[in-house]
Amino acid sequence: MNAYVPVLGLMALAALFLGVSIFASVHIGPARYNKAKYDTYECGIEPTPQPIGGGRFPVKYYITAMLFIVFDIEIVFLYPWAVAFNQLGVFAFVEMLLFVVTVIIAYIYVVRRGGLTWE
Repeated sequence: MNAYVPVLGLMALAALFLGVSIFASVHIGPARYNKAKYDTYECGIEPTPQPIGGGRFPVKYYITAMLFIVFDIEIVFLYPWAVAFNQLGVFAFVEMLLFVVTVIIAYIYVVRRGGLTWE
């Protein structure tokens, strides 16, 4: 039980900080209410009325995001291999070489299909 005392103390300190912060923001902070404060914020751009059901994004945004995730995950597989390169031997080198060739072929396919070009 003694091992949990610091964790409980830290949780109590965090709860105290949270309570004091909320109390201070409500009672000390300025209370200037106006129309602009409650208006929708769109990164500095005036919001435009959306069609019923929300606006539609082009599929290209989602494809680009999925390509980023796929290539990012493939790079994550390279990091542990690079760390343990000296212990793995020739077999692991050949396997990783095949993996990298597969990634390069996929990248070339995406580039040739225009998956990374913006109109």
